Formats: sequence, structure tokens, C-alpha cells
Amino acid sequence: MIIGIGHVAYKVSDLEKSLDFYCNKLGLKEAFRLNNEDGTPWIVYIKINSDNFIELFPGGKGVNLPDSEKAGYQHLCLRVDDIFKTLDELKEKDIEISGEPTKGLDGNYQYWLKDPDGNPIELMQIMPDSLQAKS
Repeated sequence: MIIGIGHVAYKVSDLEKSLDFYCNKLGLKEAFRLNNEDGTPWIVYIKINSDNFIELFPGGKGVNLPDSEKAGYQHLCLRVDDIFKTLDELKEKDIEISGEPTKGLDGNYQYWLKDPDGNPIELMQIMPDSLQAKS
């Protein structure tokens, strides 16, 4: 039985910039690192909660440009408790927020932003009358 997201993995072009985004700006915490034999980071785990992580793999080459036609990574969805408050907090941390959250076909509020490598991230507030809440 699937009960949540275990992790989402990204290859990133600038580890420090990505750590700043996920930890300092989104408010997540670095959990631990797995290092190569030479001591350089192989994977850095970012903790979302006790069961959910983001894996950052250093060494990416260039910016990830979304391509809806290719197979593979599409986006990361992070649940938030209050999307309007969350966006206000992100603005205070110098993340560009333009426009307002929209209500999707599933009945939830959503807002899209990108990490430093251009990876799309959906912020979602699950609403009591949404398809997810009713399922």
C-alpha cells in the first residue's frame, strides 16, 4: 500500500544554491549526506517530515527546462496548510511570487514556483471538499 511520497530526486547544478532554496527559503531541513569515497557529497537528503525526503545529487550540467513531451520528472508537489500565508512567507524570503493561487479541477488551491535549476514545484493546500479529501 502506498501511503505517501518517500522522496523525489533531483540532479542539481549548484548544491549550495539548492540547499539555500530548500532549507533557508522553503524552511525544510537537511537530514543527512551520503558522501563519495573522496568525501564530496554524493546525495544530500532534505527532510520534509518523518517519512518524506528530497534527494539532491550534485553535478548537474545546466538548467532543467521543462518539456511536457519527454518522459521522466514532471514536478514535485509539496502540501501546505495555508497557501496564502505560505506565499507571504516565501515573499519575505525573496522568492518571486507573482499572481495568486488558483483552484484546480480537484478542488484544491495550488501555486507553482521553480527551484534554482528550473524544476517546477507545486504548492498545494488540500481543501475539505476536494477530491483528495473525499477519496
